[in-house]
Amino acid sequence: MSNSKSFEPACPLPASKMKTVQLAHGGGGRLMQDLIQEVFVRAFDNSMLAPLHDGATWPVEKGTLAFTTDSYVVRPLFFPGGDIGSLAVHGTINDLAMCGAKPLYLSAGFILEEGLSLDVLQQVVNSMAKAAQAAGVSIVTGDTKVVDRGKGDGIFINTAGVGLVPSGVRVLPTLIRPGDAILVSGDLGSHGVAVLSVREGLMFSGDVTSDSAPLHEVVGDLIESGIEIHCLRDLTRGGLASALNELAVAAKVGMAIDESAVPVLEPVRGACELLGLDPLYVANEGRFVAMVPESQAETTLAVMRRHAVSGQAARIGTVTDRHAPPVVLRTVLGTHRILDLLSGEQLPRIC
Repeated sequence: MSNSKSFEPACPLPASKMKTVQLAHGGGGRLMQDLIQEVFVRAFDNSMLAPLHDGATWPVEKGTLAFTTDSYVVRPLFFPGGDIGSLAVHGTINDLAMCGAKPLYLSAGFILEEGLSLDVLQQVVNSMAKAAQAAGVSIVTGDTKVVDRGKGDGIFINTAGVGLVPSGVRVLPTLIRPGDAILVSGDLGSHGVAVLSVREGLMFSGDVTSDSAPLHEVVGDLIESGIEIHCLRDLTRGGLASALNELAVAAKVGMAIDESAVPVLEPVRGACELLGLDPLYVANEGRFVAMVPESQAETTLAVMRRHAVSGQAARIGTVTDRHAPPVVLRTVLGTHRILDLLSGEQLPRIC
């Protein structure tokens, strides 16, 4: 005991009022319970969440259940037009909508980094709650884990969703047929450019904001209008080009696309030209492509244009029976090029 300064007593329990996430917030004790009650339960409050059980239960109506899951690691957490919280809700809702389902319930799993500001966490959670409420869905169960400082990049979010597909509705890649019209719901590339502008501190002429938005209402309107939807796909990572290639291979068909018909905002087009990006490969979070019979193309566009999120819907091509190569683009110059899958990643950490 020659050196009395070698012993420095410390309380094993962190103070209850913290400004940042601590490892103890993921330890299953008092701080974790406080975090759940004060942040998550307060924001997502509903009768199915209230029991705080290991899961949620509900009766099933007539129809087919759809189930999906996704994870979100976007950097930065906040960007023009959205944030990681609203993005997680919109993305999961949209995955259900692409199955023809009405979204019902979501789960939310959080990987939090030690040292994350609780104010930032609260802002993200409130954004999720607002997005879910606006879309008419409930977040009914979830999980929280905390990782060491420097190991989690702030917040990672995993969401899962359950929805109900009405009886008689089938929306599948294998239903795509030669002769189908290929429609896109709006302009492309805004989400990727918006995230990149904040990440890299870039400024472009004209305001570019993320297109992040829920798509279930326009899809529901298409179904209620009697449109024979063969397939839907939201245009996230890899953009339009990747989605078309995936669908063409799955359906064993070809696709002929007219570049001049593909809507791209001028600020987005200019930013892509400056940075050497192709807007057809840039991620979106509120856009989808639809394949419908040729005879219903104009009716489908009219229904889509009734909704703000798809007000700029356009026909961009036709499904063909030639599937080698899967997707061919007719350029604005009148030439043709293969629209292939990317070998790498244009913009990582975009969703």
